[in-house]
Amino acid sequence: MSDSLIAPSDARYSRVMLKISGEALMGDQGFGLHPPTVERIAREVKSVHDLGVEICMVIGGGNIFRGLQGSAQGMERTTADYMGMLATVMNALAMQSSLESIGVFTRVISAITMNEVAEPYIRRRAIRHLEKKRVCIFAAGTGNPYFTTDTAATLRASEMDCQAIFKGTKVDGVYDKDPKKHADAKRYESVTYDEVLAQHLGVMDASAIALARENNLPIIVFSLDEPGGFKGILAGRGTYTKVS
Repeated sequence: MSDSLIAPSDARYSRVMLKISGEALMGDQGFGLHPPTVERIAREVKSVHDLGVEICMVIGGGNIFRGLQGSAQGMERTTADYMGMLATVMNALAMQSSLESIGVFTRVISAITMNEVAEPYIRRRAIRHLEKKRVCIFAAGTGNPYFTTDTAATLRASEMDCQAIFKGTKVDGVYDKDPKKHADAKRYESVTYDEVLAQHLGVMDASAIALARENNLPIIVFSLDEPGGFKGILAGRGTYTKVS
């Protein structure tokens, strides 16, 4: 089936969470935002949104500031984590701007109150935005230090009744070792939550995996660098690993 023939009813899920790292927005730069890369990801999101799929997003902040790194360099952990949360708000605003420039209505919803730039997180209001086909970008993590954006994505996906978490990465699935360093790395078609935890496969941190397991929320790991990959998986094609 060609992309032009994918009808909304063909999409495998009607509401999903897309989790991407802050580093995904850097492009080939070593730091910060690369606007053409942000635009490319926004177009991928739009192609899925055009299928009628309701989309939540969580974007990390590692391209601007990483709390754990700041903590390792002597900064107090709570302060470092809050700085990391603010970095995710900057990324969320960049993605909102890019999505709205191509006609996708978007709301940035922050776990830390900042009324001038984002809505506060109110679950029922966020669900209403999704029902109105607005993309909801959840920023500032869970609003608490010591929790990663992976955990925030799993928490919000559970609260929003998402049917799956799509984890966009640099590789096309989960491997037994780093495929960029080992030519013999094996890709898993599917893997269980317990195997991810026992083998330290690095899909998401342990608390995120445990929360997904508790709520029976599948995690689909795919390459964000593959054009049309996000849309293809929703239509039953493409290369990915399913954690369930």
